[in-house]
Amino acid sequence: MYPADLVKPMREDLTSIGFEELHTVEDVEAAMKKEGTTLVVVNSVCGCAAANARPGARMSLQNAKTPDNLYTVFAGVDREATDVARSFMVPFPPSSPSMALFKDGELVHMLERHHIEGRPAEMIAENLTGAYDEFC
Repeated sequence: MYPADLVKPMREDLTSIGFEELHTVEDVEAAMKKEGTTLVVVNSVCGCAAANARPGARMSLQNAKTPDNLYTVFAGVDREATDVARSFMVPFPPSSPSMALFKDGELVHMLERHHIEGRPAEMIAENLTGAYDEFC
């Protein structure tokens, strides 16, 4: 587990733009029952989360169409919540960071770490906005 002070600014990168944190199994299960489109970002302390994933998620929300619900779990911090969130992302293996778009609880688009790492935030945002345009 990472110290709360260390991850606070990393959490705020997403919560400050409207993402709701899911800390418990119950939080995740309730979130996944919501109708509409839902983006779940598996946040992490790694450099590609800081340089690519979180900025890409932020940029993607400038699109005309965006998800109805924005959630985040933090890998290495909220372990049980992250595990349950990842269970909704099967058949994709666990990875951090990652982003999943759901429509009425069904996984419709996935960005795994290997889609994020080494790619500019603008490319990640473009990938997400294409999914938003299709599913939102």
